[in-house]
Amino acid sequence: MLPTSRVGPGGASFLEALFTATSAVCVTGLTVVDTPVYWTGAGQVIILALIQIGGFGIMSFASLLGVLLARHLGLRSRISTAAETKSVGIGDVRRILLGILKITLLVEAITAVLLSGRFFVGYDRGPAEALWLGVFHAVSACNNAGFALFSDNLVGYVGDPWICLPVAGAVILGGLGFPVLFELRRRFRYPRKWFLTTKLVLPGTVLLLVLGTIFITAVEWSSPATLGQLRPDQRVLAGFFQSTMTRTAGFNSLDIGQLHPVTLLGMDVLMFIGGGPAGTAGGLKITTFAVLFFIVYTEISGGTAVNVFGKRLPRSVHRQAISIVLLAGALVVGATMFLMLITDFGLDRILFEVVSAFATVGLSAGITADLPSVGQVVLILVMFAGRLGPVTLASALALRSRPLQFEYPKERPLIG
Repeated sequence: MLPTSRVGPGGASFLEALFTATSAVCVTGLTVVDTPVYWTGAGQVIILALIQIGGFGIMSFASLLGVLLARHLGLRSRISTAAETKSVGIGDVRRILLGILKITLLVEAITAVLLSGRFFVGYDRGPAEALWLGVFHAVSACNNAGFALFSDNLVGYVGDPWICLPVAGAVILGGLGFPVLFELRRRFRYPRKWFLTTKLVLPGTVLLLVLGTIFITAVEWSSPATLGQLRPDQRVLAGFFQSTMTRTAGFNSLDIGQLHPVTLLGMDVLMFIGGGPAGTAGGLKITTFAVLFFIVYTEISGGTAVNVFGKRLPRSVHRQAISIVLLAGALVVGATMFLMLITDFGLDRILFEVVSAFATVGLSAGITADLPSVGQVVLILVMFAGRLGPVTLASALALRSRPLQFEYPKERPLIG
């Protein structure tokens, strides 16, 4: 709110500052003002610092909760939890934090060099400006924040692979999660020894990226407002980039407000799923939906136990996944219904905005700034709940698990 943070006289209003700070710390990317126009260099530095602190803090928080969970349980459960839930092991806190910091800074540095070089060579930006643009967007991408220093985000670079691919690469790496990156660094050549989290996140990420790219590209292929104006190779690049960004990073190289309602609905699903656990990605995480998928598959195939890659999932994990999805769905539906009551925007755009806030994606159909104050407060609460809710709820459910000394007799209600 300091006057030095805003262009023009006076400082930002409390709600504008609160919304921007929440969006930055929760690495979401939704905005109520035009970032490069409204905020001064000092304001942009504050936003960048909040993104960096928020991203590092979230990864550290999630990873340390895994350690806490492992140490809270018995020895057998510790080994199982460390191997199957978070895969960070039960080592010391210092090693985990240093590992997160090293990986984060390495990805950001490589991305910043690539982007700065492109801005300097390809777009005649001065050395200082090119470096600032490269660093800002690298940090924003690695932390899956989606803040950009261009009024149209990255729409002006829709056909430039030297901008889109480094940003997409940083988003993917940040979205995999620290446990997966840490294990790939140690055991990249020994996939059979990978923990279950890694075995679920890696193929799940590839599958969602491919399916998302095909879906967005196919639906928008001939639309003159989006992909129709681009060359075929640029259409594929834009489809891949937008599919990547639905993994909880709010950059956009297409005008989201011009997308077909079917595209918006498909992106809602991708945003709701999210990325890997204990990373900068939001959503309910690939592992959560993978557990649900295998539960359904086991039930349809007539199995008695949910087995995944040669390991049996505990029933407590079944209950945790189902509980998180149902509670998250209730929050999204409730917020959507409330915003529909106080605004005149359609269901598709409001739902997109709410899911984007909950999944800390930051993609916007262009209505956030036009929402009334109470509507923006709702999105602030949804962003906060979406950022910290799933990981804390999952950990709380696991820590509350207690074996009972008795069981009630079974009785089956009619289903379906």
